[in-house]
Amino acid sequence: MMSPAVRSAVRSSARCSAAEAGTTGRRCTATPAKLAGLLFFLLLGGCVTVGPDYRRPEAPLSADWKQAALWKPATPQDLSRSDAWWTLFGDAQLDGLVAAIEPSNQNIRAAEAQYRQALALITQARAGLFPTLSGTLQATRSQSPATTSARTGTTTSAGRVTSQDAGIGASWEVDLWGRIARTLEANEANALASAADLAAARLSARAALAQAYFQMRVAERRAQLLADTVEANRRALLIAENRYAVGVVPRSDVIQAQSQLASVQAQLIDTQIPREQLQHAIALLIGRPPAALEMVPAPLPPLPAAIPLALPSTLLERRPDIAAAERRVAAANALVGVATAAWFPSLTLSGAAGFRSTDLSNWITAPARYWSLGPSFALTLFDAGRRSAVIEQNAAIYDQRVAQYRQTVLTALVEVEDNLVALRVLADEAAAQGRAVELARQTLQITLNQYKVGLVGFNNVVIAQTSLLSAEQAALSALGRQFDASVVLVRALGGGWSATDIAAAQ
Repeated sequence: MMSPAVRSAVRSSARCSAAEAGTTGRRCTATPAKLAGLLFFLLLGGCVTVGPDYRRPEAPLSADWKQAALWKPATPQDLSRSDAWWTLFGDAQLDGLVAAIEPSNQNIRAAEAQYRQALALITQARAGLFPTLSGTLQATRSQSPATTSARTGTTTSAGRVTSQDAGIGASWEVDLWGRIARTLEANEANALASAADLAAARLSARAALAQAYFQMRVAERRAQLLADTVEANRRALLIAENRYAVGVVPRSDVIQAQSQLASVQAQLIDTQIPREQLQHAIALLIGRPPAALEMVPAPLPPLPAAIPLALPSTLLERRPDIAAAERRVAAANALVGVATAAWFPSLTLSGAAGFRSTDLSNWITAPARYWSLGPSFALTLFDAGRRSAVIEQNAAIYDQRVAQYRQTVLTALVEVEDNLVALRVLADEAAAQGRAVELARQTLQITLNQYKVGLVGFNNVVIAQTSLLSAEQAALSALGRQFDASVVLVRALGGGWSATDIAAAQ
């Protein structure tokens, strides 16, 4: 509230002294000097900001990661190197595709436009702290009707009048209770949330591209695996045909070998679908039509040796979605203050000055000058509980934003833990599956040798071939899941992003 000294200044500036009114007999008027004094004291000490001041809500965090027993904690230098996290995979073609995302991805461009809208709202709110000036320049020609007096019978003829008016007006709502300041605070918080949304869109697009890229390379590797299997099955078929030609095996061996070959050939043909669809997904992410992108097959890069892993508390600063949720809590808190300010009177200072005349030759002269200046207080006396309901609504929105913020933090923790355990288990699974592939390969070779000398039937060869292909595909699937978990872990950790980025952007 206003201090006693300020209240006294307001009262003395808004009325004449008793001595002045008694000695002159004039109406009390507020002179420009008194209004200026009123404005000075209001600016000096009369403005307060109502509503709750913001404090970041507590977030549900753990001291360390449950699944990080085998991970070496990252140093600040390690974390700074993860800004361009996709370079951890050492794939030049992936680097080029990621570079093409920023100018072309439509989701990123939409998020950037949303951010610019939020910045414009800041400018709009800040404009409320300053006076509004308007100018007028008009000329009006009018005609009054002829009239006849009922009492005297006198008739007044119609008359035509031309008037000219040129003036300037100003109005300013003094932010006594911080309504405009709280609105500006909310818009600034929303702008920072939009900046974090933009960063989240970039991170999501890059992660989606990396996932599609590695899945496409896995599909190519599966196609190569099946192509090699087709050649191996052709050699097995040739062995069966040669043995059948000399009459040592029945024709059923040849038919069985042909059936096995056709089955693998069908699987090889089917690999074209996911490979092409993943290429289309990459084209979409870099903002190109599918026909404009053609990628040649290439080998899978090695898995990254290590992904920088910081403490859970760093997620509050390194995940853009968490930063966005927290800034929306701050915006909701500020809107409670905006709603609270509606309980207090508003003060608007307005004035106008100019020249008005019906004679063009005497328009811009001292006698044609006019001016007005004065304050206006307004206060809603009764609204049937509308203001209270608005405050309750904004308080509920704040509670909702707090819950969403904490849920976002919990979801981030779960995503990191999920992919930590996935990478740890998949590493063990890949090692075990590699041993299974090697044993299945040895089994097939032994079985083929036995078949050549007539110790086993071709059915045993088919079983060995199927077992080897199944083991190789399982190993390749585990490798693909390792790449996918690596990318998702980087995204869950924020991809090298920092909350200081949105402050710099602002």
